[in-house]
Amino acid sequence: MDPDERVIVETARAFADKQLAPNALDWDRDEHFPVDVMREAAQLGMGAIYCDEEHGGSGLRRLDGVRIFEQLATGDPVIAAYLSIHNMCTWMVDTYGTDEQRAARLPGLVGMDTVASYCLTEPGAGSDAAALTTRAEKVDGGYVLNGVKQFISGAGASDLYVVMARTGGPGPKGISTFLVDKGTPGLSFGAPETKMGWHAQPTAQVILDDVRVGDDALLGGIEGKGFSIAMTGLNGGRINIAACSLGGAQAAFDLASAYVAQREAFGKALIDEPTIRFALADMATSLHTARLMLWDAAAALDDDAPDKVELCAMAKRYVTDAGYQVADQALQLHGGYGYLTEYRVEKILRDLRVNRILEGTNEIMRVVQGRIIADRVTQ
Repeated sequence: MDPDERVIVETARAFADKQLAPNALDWDRDEHFPVDVMREAAQLGMGAIYCDEEHGGSGLRRLDGVRIFEQLATGDPVIAAYLSIHNMCTWMVDTYGTDEQRAARLPGLVGMDTVASYCLTEPGAGSDAAALTTRAEKVDGGYVLNGVKQFISGAGASDLYVVMARTGGPGPKGISTFLVDKGTPGLSFGAPETKMGWHAQPTAQVILDDVRVGDDALLGGIEGKGFSIAMTGLNGGRINIAACSLGGAQAAFDLASAYVAQREAFGKALIDEPTIRFALADMATSLHTARLMLWDAAAALDDDAPDKVELCAMAKRYVTDAGYQVADQALQLHGGYGYLTEYRVEKILRDLRVNRILEGTNEIMRVVQGRIIADRVTQ
C-alpha cells in the first residue's frame, strides 16, 4: 500500500478500535442498532465509499472499500456488514439513478441521514432471484407494488428501501428497481427475526401492500434493468461481505494469539507448545491467502476485468469459509473461556456464520464459478 492507501486503512481501524470494539458486546446483548455511530463513520467518508465525489461520495476504489470493511469488522463484523449494504444501495443510486434521483437522494445517503436497505430476497426466491414475484403494476403517474421481501437487514429502521419488483413477464428481463421511502402507505414490516448472530442490526420482512410510488421511484427511469442492477451490485456485495469475514477472523486470531501467549498450562505458556504454534501458523496463512484473493477480486472489479464475476464469487466463497474456520479455531484455542461471551470470540463466530449464506450462498458461488469454467472450456 502507498501512504495514501495506508491512511485510509488506519483511519478505518482507528474508528473500529474507538467506536465499534468497545461497544460491540453491549450492542449484541441489547440488540441495539447504532445508527448514530454509523453516521459518525459517514462523516469520515464511509457512507458512500466508491461513489462519485459530485454529490459527496468518497470517490474511492472497490479495493479501498474492502480494506475499509475489513478494518471496521475487526471492531464489529455486524456494523461493518450493514455499512457495506448501505454502501451498495448508495452506489446503485449513484450508478443507475437519473440526474434528478442522484441530486435528490445522494446527499442524504452519503451522510447516512438516510439509511438504506436492499430488498431482493423473497420467501420463495432466495438463490433463484430471477424467480421473484413482487409485482409493480403501472398506473397513471406511477406504480403500485405488492409482495413480500425476506431477511432484509435494517427492515423497519432504514429510511429507504431499494426494491426489486416485476414490471414485466417471467425471468430476469421482467424485473425493475424501485426506491421506496419508509412511511409510504402500504409499506410495513414483519416481526424482528430471532437470529443466531447479527443481533446489532434488525432483520425482518418488508411487506408491500398496494404501495403506490411515483414514476420518479423507478431507478434510472427505465423498466427491465432491475436484475442486471441486482447482479452487478452483488459482485461488490460479495467481496464486501467477504471483507467483513476477514476482519472478524483477524480480530479472533489476534485475541487467540494474545490469549495463548499469557495463558499457562503444565508450567509454561500455551504458545510454547508446538501444536499451538502450528495452529496459529495455519490460521495466519489462511488469513493472508484470503486477503490476497480478496484484493485480487476487488482490483478486477475496479478494472472491469473479464474475469471479475468469477473472481468475486471465488473470493466470497473462500474468504467467508476461511474466516469462519479461523474464528472457530480461535475459540478452540481459548478452551472453555472461548465459549464465554466476555472473551468476544463466540460473538465473532456467531456473526461470521451467516456470511457463508449472504449475497448468494457459497454453494451458489460454486455454481457461478463452475458455469464460467464450463463455458470457457467448451467454447
